[in-house]
Amino acid sequence: MTSKEKSAQLIDRHAHKLRCPICHGSLQVIELRKVVCENNHSFDLAKQGYVNFLNRPVTSQYNRELFLSRQKIITESYLYQSLHAEIVDILKRRMAELDIILDAGCGEGSHLQQIVNELDGPVAGVGLDISKEGVKLAAGSYKSAIWFVGDLANLPMADQSNDVILNILSPANYEEFKRVLKPDGIIMKVVPRDHYLRELRQAVGKENETSDSTVKLFKQHFDLVDHIELNEKIKLDQTQLNDLVKMAPLAWNASPEQVHRFTSQETADITVDLDLLVGRIKLPPRG
Repeated sequence: MTSKEKSAQLIDRHAHKLRCPICHGSLQVIELRKVVCENNHSFDLAKQGYVNFLNRPVTSQYNRELFLSRQKIITESYLYQSLHAEIVDILKRRMAELDIILDAGCGEGSHLQQIVNELDGPVAGVGLDISKEGVKLAAGSYKSAIWFVGDLANLPMADQSNDVILNILSPANYEEFKRVLKPDGIIMKVVPRDHYLRELRQAVGKENETSDSTVKLFKQHFDLVDHIELNEKIKLDQTQLNDLVKMAPLAWNASPEQVHRFTSQETADITVDLDLLVGRIKLPPRG
């Protein structure tokens, strides 16, 4: 059986949790090669096993080289190990009710895969991103999850279909997240704090960003049930420093001299400074 056919079987098991992004009708897998809705809108499975639900081309600076570098940083360094451990710890407390986890803005899929790998149970991971290059790499690398190219503003997911939504260092669409999240589900959003990647920011002349407004907006949409602050320094070697530069949009406009000074270091301690926000759908006011 091909990778495409195996992915089609996996999607078929969860097709009742999907909806057509064009007409919002129900979807089903046909002949292990395409996904079709009740109104005959059709979406082919790529040979790598992902489905492209976008009906328009998207141009992006997020290319294959960037996603390959990101994959190496996530899977071969310890930069995000503590973050993954915190997320897995929260999810393991909910294993009895976990069925599906949506990573909204999954990039090349490594965060989702690392997290699902640590969960001992039949949990389906669904990764969605607007970047075809990222999803293509995810589908080619990780065969146990479902991968979609799609728009956060028009998720191909049915109402109240997801137990957990992950939104890791990615834009969000809270109205859509609330639509597809189960009433007792949770959303976990990861936000960069003031000193995130401060050494790279200083090297390329970028000011630190504050997470205050993002946290405030999150709390407007969800009841905040946990707020975990992660702050540590992780040592990266020279190869990893090169990958960090390639994966980070904040270095796109850096001069060659700035990049060279940063990547010529044999090793460097890099600051991880993140907010992990855990929320639930707000309950309606009493009375």
